[in-house]
Amino acid sequence: MNNPYQNAVKQLENVAKFIEIDKKILEQLKSPKKVHKADLKIKLDNGKMVTFKAFRSQHNDAIGPHKGGIRFHPNVSEDEVKALSMWMTWKCATVGIPYGGAKGGIICDPKNMSQTELERLSRAYMRAMYKNFGAWKDVPAPDVNTDGQTMAWMLDEYEKLVGHLEPAMITGKPLELGGSQGRTEATGLGGFYVLEQLAKVKKLNKKKTTIAVQGVGNVGYWFMEFAKKAGYQIVASSNSKGGEYKGKKITNEQLLELPVDVLVPAALENQITQANAAKIKAKYIIEMANGPVTPEADEILHQKGIISLPDVLCNAGGVTVSYFEWVQNNMGYYWEKDEVWAKLKVIMDRAFSEVWEIYTAKKASLAESRRVNPRMAAYILAVSRVVKAMQLRGR
Repeated sequence: MNNPYQNAVKQLENVAKFIEIDKKILEQLKSPKKVHKADLKIKLDNGKMVTFKAFRSQHNDAIGPHKGGIRFHPNVSEDEVKALSMWMTWKCATVGIPYGGAKGGIICDPKNMSQTELERLSRAYMRAMYKNFGAWKDVPAPDVNTDGQTMAWMLDEYEKLVGHLEPAMITGKPLELGGSQGRTEATGLGGFYVLEQLAKVKKLNKKKTTIAVQGVGNVGYWFMEFAKKAGYQIVASSNSKGGEYKGKKITNEQLLELPVDVLVPAALENQITQANAAKIKAKYIIEMANGPVTPEADEILHQKGIISLPDVLCNAGGVTVSYFEWVQNNMGYYWEKDEVWAKLKVIMDRAFSEVWEIYTAKKASLAESRRVNPRMAAYILAVSRVVKAMQLRGR
């Protein structure tokens, strides 16, 4: 089984071969600044008292307050939240927003819980952790199996405990409680902006560019909508039950191996692995899920000349609009949807060109054996920014 935290540390060690990092700083970056743990006792609807394990990993705050989602899932573990908090640090630094990484989770199966039980659990999480949160400390958001309603309960509990209103302490809120316009479409739209930039640098003809999307949830759906509208050819798509290609039913595994120009894994992690990487026929991959390509698969794709644009860039539209929500909450002034989208485009376009510049420049300057793939380019950009901030602070 791939340990996500070991993977995250391995990636960081790989980046350290390309940039000057002080040994002390590298050691600091390998582990989170702090991991908070709690046992949450709540009463179920049947009157039984049950205890749930909860975590919050705060990786680094050299650039700004910690930022990252809270997930409710049976597979949540300490190693998982530690890895995800490190990846959040790199994601925020890749797109240049003033946050550090964090991640939280509760080990539970929300599919077997009622709304009232989930509310009790959400409030219990905030009671246990609230001293670690705040608009300028650590700003949580929705993640797997959590949503605007979860954030609303957590915000309410937090504000009761601290005795004042503080909408900027949590993002992904419903519009009625200070959420941002355009947040629903944000992740998919950010990925579409990356596709547009790729089409520009590679001079792709949109009408002839074929795309297959694996996983049409919120992210995949909006990515497809924007791509279709712009004139790209969506030839295949799938959900958890399977997919369709040219009118024929196909499996999710088959979709990954279709002869298309652009493959978009938008579902779960570890979809392209050592086992199937050699069978990928797409020229480009836009990673809309978190971690859909394993480190071993990365190598194979790179050798085949397939350009896989990394998740820390492609799906950063979500956290970027969360940042806009935080900004709007802090200033008490709200933007229209088209303003949110225009601001998102500026950030995504800039991040793409910065990553692309490192990717193309490093390939030319480093020995062939050390050629940099786009993920490594994004990590070089992100880690350099965090290291610089730490040095300036004298950490």
